[in-house]
Amino acid sequence: MEKKNNSNRIKIGIDARLWAQTGVGRYIRNLILNLLLIDPINIYVLFARKEDESEIKNQISKLKINNLKFKIVLTNIKWHSISEQISFPKIINKENLDVMHFTYQQGVPIFYKKLYVITVHDLIKHHFLTGKASTDAIWLYGFKMLVYKTLINFAVKNAFKIIAVSSTTRDEIFDHLMVNKNKVKVIYEASDDIKFTDIKNPNLGKYFLYVGNVYPHKNVDNLIKAFNLISEKTDVKLVFAGSDDYFYSRLKKQLSSYIKKEKIVIKENVNDAELAGLYKNATALVRPSFMEGFSLAPLEAMRLDCLVLASEIPVHKEIFGDNIYYFNPNDVVDLEKQMNYVLNLNENTKREKINLAKKLAGQFSWEKTAIETLEVYKSCIITRSV
Repeated sequence: MEKKNNSNRIKIGIDARLWAQTGVGRYIRNLILNLLLIDPINIYVLFARKEDESEIKNQISKLKINNLKFKIVLTNIKWHSISEQISFPKIINKENLDVMHFTYQQGVPIFYKKLYVITVHDLIKHHFLTGKASTDAIWLYGFKMLVYKTLINFAVKNAFKIIAVSSTTRDEIFDHLMVNKNKVKVIYEASDDIKFTDIKNPNLGKYFLYVGNVYPHKNVDNLIKAFNLISEKTDVKLVFAGSDDYFYSRLKKQLSSYIKKEKIVIKENVNDAELAGLYKNATALVRPSFMEGFSLAPLEAMRLDCLVLASEIPVHKEIFGDNIYYFNPNDVVDLEKQMNYVLNLNENTKREKINLAKKLAGQFSWEKTAIETLEVYKSCIITRSV
C-alpha cells in the first residue's frame, strides 16, 4: 500500500455523531479523547454534528497537547436516516481515509465500500422484538426491525474488523451474525475517569439508585415491584437517573403516586458532578437488566465506592465476577431479598466489598481501550497492504 505523504502516518476517520448521547456517546467521547492522548503520530478526522462542535473542541483543548492532528468534519446527518445511507459515504470519501471507524453498529452506510472497522455494543434487538421499546405503530416497528437486521448483517459482513465490547457480545455476534471469528476483537469499555472529578451531594437520605434508559430489556418493572415490597418496611427511596425522553415521561406518569409521596425520585439529564454524587451516596446501584452488551453503570458505581446489585446475566458475571451482589432478574422476591440484605450490611463487610470492587474497576481504563483500538486500526492497514 502506498503511504500518504511518504510518512508512516495513517488517516483515521471516526463517526462522532452520537458524541452528546448517553451510552454510546460516552464510549465515543472517551475513545476519541484517549486516542488523541496516546497517539501523537496519526491523523484523526471526526465526523460530528454542528451542535456538538464547540463541546468537542472544548474537551480536546483540555488535553493541553500541542500539535494535535485532528480535524472535525461537520456531518449534520441523523443516524437511522436515508441521508446516512446515501449522503454520509460521499462526505467520508472526500477525506481520503486509510480506515474508517463506525462507532455504532446501526450507523454503517451500505454504500460505503472502503476499509472500515465497526464497534458492536450489543444485539439486544435480536432478543427483544415486542415493539414495546418503540413509539411507532407495530407494523412500522416491524418494518424498521427488518431494515435493522438487513443493515447490521451487511455492516458486519463487510467490516474489515469488528470490535465487541465484551466476550458475551462477541459470542452473540458469532451466534446471530455468522461472521468470521478472526474478524472480531474484544475490547472492554471503562468507567469515565476523565470527568468524574467533582462530586455533588444529592441530599436524598437513604436510597437505591438506577442509572440509564428504561427500555423493556432494562427490567425496571421488576425493580419497582421489589422496591414496593421493601419500601413498606423501610424508610428508603428509589432514584432514577436518565434522559428526558418519551420513556422517562411515561415512567413519571406510571409512578406519579410514588413521586408525590417522595418515595421515588426521577433525575433527568444530570451532569457528571450530580451523577457522581448519586453514585457516591447511594445504598447501592441496582442493575436489573435482562441483557446488556457491557453494562457501564456498575463499573462507574464501583469506582465511586457504591455497592452494586445486578442481574445474574452472562455479561455481568464476565465483567464483575464475585465483586458485586447478584439476583435473579425474573424473581421480584429475590431482588427484594438482596436489596434488604445490602440495607443491613455491617460497615466492615460493606467496606470490604467496596474495596474489592473498586480494585477491579481500576483494571479497566479508557486509555487501555484506546491503545487496543489503535492496534486494530493499524492491523487493518498492515493486513490490507500485504
